Amino acid sequence: MPDTHSRADRLATSRYGNRPTMKDVAARAGVGLKTVSRVVNGEPGVTPETEHRVREAIEALGFRRNDSARVLRKGRTASIGLVLEDLADPFYGPLSRAVEEVARANGALLINGSSAEDPEREQELVLALCARRVDGLVVIPAGDDHRYLEPELKAGVATVFVDRPAGRIDADVVLSDNFGGARDAVAHLIAHGHRRIGFIGDMPRIHTAAERLRGYRAAMEDAGIEVADAWTSLGVTDPVRVRGAAEGMLAGPSPVTAIFTGNNRVTVTVVRVLAEHTRRVALVGFDDIELADLLQPGVTVVAQDAATLGRTAAERLFRQLDGTLLTPERIELPTRLITRGSGELPPAD
Repeated sequence: MPDTHSRADRLATSRYGNRPTMKDVAARAGVGLKTVSRVVNGEPGVTPETEHRVREAIEALGFRRNDSARVLRKGRTASIGLVLEDLADPFYGPLSRAVEEVARANGALLINGSSAEDPEREQELVLALCARRVDGLVVIPAGDDHRYLEPELKAGVATVFVDRPAGRIDADVVLSDNFGGARDAVAHLIAHGHRRIGFIGDMPRIHTAAERLRGYRAAMEDAGIEVADAWTSLGVTDPVRVRGAAEGMLAGPSPVTAIFTGNNRVTVTVVRVLAEHTRRVALVGFDDIELADLLQPGVTVVAQDAATLGRTAAERLFRQLDGTLLTPERIELPTRLITRGSGELPPAD
């Protein structure tokens, strides 16, 4: 028995399969392809009755305009990529949201992914986004050599780095004042009588970790305090490693009386360690943490404005795309010391 159903009818009743096209809409509505195109794109020249038939066919078939094909004809995909370190890190939530809001205001879609602090994964993800013809990239780098991006930059892919600078290429970057914030945090502990101050940070190859260590050492040097080797520990932010570092600093005949933590994940682990100790130890953390004000005492922190970091980077990206920016710049945003009690505790001995 011959198949009397048209392709359009089959598409309307099939749960899966190829997406309906303008040709399918035209066949169902009994009009020409150009007429469907005019209705879809809001162009004049179609009678109300014909437009009504076309829109009925669109609704029945579940047709959606192929925006990707349309923007490709204009040379843009109206999409940007965001490469983060870790999508689960609370610090990146407001940053990602800010980038998305700027993208939306500029009529662009945001596609994001996580490098998991792996330089190879970062490169793979960035190049995959470029292969999908994103117009621009906002990158929080995991690696320190970004020469792999040079062909993409020459091809016109706008790129802004955030939180850490690019390695071995000249590119826009938006940073927080990691050195100044760390120096202020340690100077604050020194002002409250501490001399034995520990620092637990992230991996030393990471720009932010290195800058915060530099700020710690600068504050100690300014106060004429010699830093003992046992007072500093950099490495992965895994709780087991951080716990071991903190417990080591708190042990022995001359334990530290205060700890400066290099990021939010380190701070959370150190808060747990200090809760198990009877002796009160001062604490200042870099990055704010959720519920920090509800702990007893509240956690004193150096706060970054993650949303402003993301917004500034995204706005700069779209200025690149508009052709109004030509020379790469380094933009450094200030940090803020928030005192809540833990950083104001005096030395226990």
